[in-house]
Amino acid sequence: MRTFSGADWPHVGGCTILTSQTTMRTRVARSVAALAILAALSIPSAGAFAQGNDQKPPDAKQKDANAELVRKTIEEITEVGRQLTGPAANPECYWLGKKVINLMVRDDVDTAFRHLDLYDRFGCPGGHIQATFRCLVAQGADVLVDPKAPDQTNARVEACWINPAGTPPPAAAASAPVSPPAPAPAPATTAEQPGNTTAR
Repeated sequence: MRTFSGADWPHVGGCTILTSQTTMRTRVARSVAALAILAALSIPSAGAFAQGNDQKPPDAKQKDANAELVRKTIEEITEVGRQLTGPAANPECYWLGKKVINLMVRDDVDTAFRHLDLYDRFGCPGGHIQATFRCLVAQGADVLVDPKAPDQTNARVEACWINPAGTPPPAAAASAPVSPPAPAPAPATTAEQPGNTTAR
């Protein structure tokens, strides 16, 4: 004989009777779904894992290269300080000025103007930037910029910074094609001038 306790009758009169067993199943299913979603969102993609495992500390060669670059920059700033006088010889003026000139040569005028604001704030001479840029343009700055060889461009900037009115650096002079000078015309004598009608 059946009893009407509801334990084994899920439906009575068209209404669903919730038992502790069905409530428990629903709660467990929701919990499992929530954990699965949380796990999927908290675990980064496999690509990020693969990239993260390949990171290695910089080796000794890279450290040596960085130390060499720092030493070279310090020597360059010291050399400029020895050869120039006034505010253009200050390390901050040379460093910022070199950045401004390189950016202008590479047509990054917006960034160059931002650096030029810093240059002015340090009290560096604006006329020196103009003269240095004029020196580079006179050497053909558009042709001289080589992104694969930034050392050549930096050497030209340094040479023009030290002596803006000077001749191009030896590297630029050696790479420029040399054409023979055209013969000068002979001076005209008085007999050959068109207005002279006297004969000898």
